[in-house]
Amino acid sequence: MTNLQLLLALHHTYPLTLNKLHILLHEARSIDELKWLSASDLAHILNIGMTKALALKRTYSLWQEKDLGKYYASLEIEPIPYTSADYPKELLQLSDAPVILYAKGNRSLLTSKKKIACIGSRQATQYSVEALTQLMPPLIADGYVIVSGLAKGADTLAHRSAIHYGGHTIAVLGHGLQTIYPKSNEELAGYMAQHHLLVSEYPPHIGPRKHHFPMRNRIISGLSAALVVTEAAMRSGTIITTELALEQGKDVFAVPGPITSPHSSGTNNLIKDGAIPVWNGYQIIEELQMFQMKN
Repeated sequence: MTNLQLLLALHHTYPLTLNKLHILLHEARSIDELKWLSASDLAHILNIGMTKALALKRTYSLWQEKDLGKYYASLEIEPIPYTSADYPKELLQLSDAPVILYAKGNRSLLTSKKKIACIGSRQATQYSVEALTQLMPPLIADGYVIVSGLAKGADTLAHRSAIHYGGHTIAVLGHGLQTIYPKSNEELAGYMAQHHLLVSEYPPHIGPRKHHFPMRNRIISGLSAALVVTEAAMRSGTIITTELALEQGKDVFAVPGPITSPHSSGTNNLIKDGAIPVWNGYQIIEELQMFQMKN
C-alpha cells in the first residue's frame, strides 16, 4: 500500500491539520508504522479519549482496505495532498495547514499566482452588488481568481460577479464535497464544479459543522494575496477572517459605507484600524503592484 493510500485512509478516518500530522508521524516514525501505535498512544498524542482512540484504530484499519482513490474518482473529486506539486504553496505557510485538499473542478486555479479573496456580510445589501460592479471588472481583466466561501450574501455575490465578468472563482467549503451548504447555492456550486473550482479540507462524507467555518476562513485568506471586504457588521465571521489575513501578512481592503448602515460598521471600523479603503478595482491592483515592488 502506498503512502498516499495510507494518508487518504487516515484523513478519511480522522482529518488532521498538518502540524498535528507531523506530531503523530514523529511518534510513529512513518505513516507505514502508524498502525503499530497503541490506542493509548493515540489517545495521548491526539488528546482524545480512550474510547475514541480505539474506534479510530478500528476505522483506520477498515479504510486501509478500501480503494479510496477509486471512490473519490467516482465522485469526480480529486484529493490533493500537501506533498503534491498542485498543492498551493501559500497554504504551507500556515501553522495549521490542511493535510489534503479535496477538489472538484478546475484544480489548476489553485496554483494561479493571482488569487484574491472577496468576502462580506451574509446579509449583504444592494450596496455590495453596486460595489462589486466597480471592484470586479478590473480584477478580472487583470487575471485575478476570486476566492470566497459560497456562503449566503457577499460570498455568493462575489462568485456570481466573477462568473458574470468572465473570470474564474474558487469556493472554499466548510464541509465535504458531497454536501452543499446552503442548499440555495446548489445550482451555483454545480456550475462551479464544472467550470471553476470547489475545494475543502474535509473528506467528502463530512457534513457542515459550526466550528468548520472559522477553520475554513484561514484557507480563504491563506490562498489569497489580499482580502477585499464589501460589507461587514462589527462582530462577524468576516471580521475574524480579516484578522487571520492580517496575521498572515496580507493586505486588507475595505469598501467604506454609509455611517447609518450596520452592514458597513465593520468595514468602516476596519478602515479606522488601518485597512485600505477602496471604491474601484484599479486601486487594489495598484496597491498590490506597489507591495510586490517593495518585496
